[in-house]
Amino acid sequence: MRPFMLGEVQTLKDVLTRNSKEGELYRKIDDKRIECFACGHRCKISDGRDGICRVRFNVGGKLYVPWGYVTSLALDPIEKKPFFHVYPGSYTLSFGMLGCDFHCDYCQNWVTSQALRDPVAGAMPDFISPEEIVEIALKYKSRIITSTYNEPLITSEWSVGILKLASQYGIRGAYVSNGNATPEVLDYLRPYVDFYKVDLKTFNDLNYRKLGGRLNVVLDTIKMLVEKGFWVEIVTLVVPGFNDSEAELRDIARFIASVSPNIPWHVTAFHKDYKMTDPDNTRPEQLIRAAEIGYEEGLRFVYAGNIPGYVDKYENTYCFNCGALLVERFGFRVLKNKIKEGKCYKCGTIIPGYWD
Repeated sequence: MRPFMLGEVQTLKDVLTRNSKEGELYRKIDDKRIECFACGHRCKISDGRDGICRVRFNVGGKLYVPWGYVTSLALDPIEKKPFFHVYPGSYTLSFGMLGCDFHCDYCQNWVTSQALRDPVAGAMPDFISPEEIVEIALKYKSRIITSTYNEPLITSEWSVGILKLASQYGIRGAYVSNGNATPEVLDYLRPYVDFYKVDLKTFNDLNYRKLGGRLNVVLDTIKMLVEKGFWVEIVTLVVPGFNDSEAELRDIARFIASVSPNIPWHVTAFHKDYKMTDPDNTRPEQLIRAAEIGYEEGLRFVYAGNIPGYVDKYENTYCFNCGALLVERFGFRVLKNKIKEGKCYKCGTIIPGYWD
């Protein structure tokens, strides 16, 4: 890749191209073509072309991937991710890059995720090293570093570069992802990522294809994550007229329970954003009904989010054995935590998750 000349006009694509390095998550097909397996699209990329994500590209038969920048870096409550069964009340250092392998019309992070795909999107990167990110995590005593904001799978080499270093200090890794993964990328991540949130957006394959994915790939990812020992929590954004029928919500809950009844399911409220401004915002009673369906289908932990104070008891964690209130929440705030050594304080039942 040629160097930039002083005074040369640089597009966002130019900047990202310059801040890339050869990736690891690919194989050569021949001298000029490669197959990327960072995500479920498994793009076969010719020399001089990009993958679907637009940030992984082939130069001379080598795959180049994002490196050395962030567009967002923030200290977040772990509940914001949302992880409700991972050290409640703690904070995670969250970072994001640019790009996504999906193109959801209701994306709430579209300014970063749809960069290079939508001319209105795009945020200029801030250049940083893995060492600097880990130093920030240590300074603020963050016990977790989370790859989020855009789709982390497509920037997995950068994430591992950070998390591998962070693991030397006892800092754990987390992903907030659409779940469009491959076995290869999950094996690559597993030594450094413990916590994985998946957006299960719909149970209708046609609707998934409208977003840029395939239902079966995401379902297979969820199964693989559990088999490989990641702690998994699942989010479904309940969008009126898109995925909010009782039948579809029941199908989602039934599938999750079939993988493990211990997987927390978060049903969260849609609000008009990006290109999807026609549906009504999700009402609290819709989330409450979705949560009830989750419990009816055998899930042990179902949470309703994004409307603090309006979703009855469904922000809280209860013992699935005796019903005792264990963790009381308001939005991202933990008001009470009565879990003792990973167990219900009242009956002693082990509560799945990671607790202080």
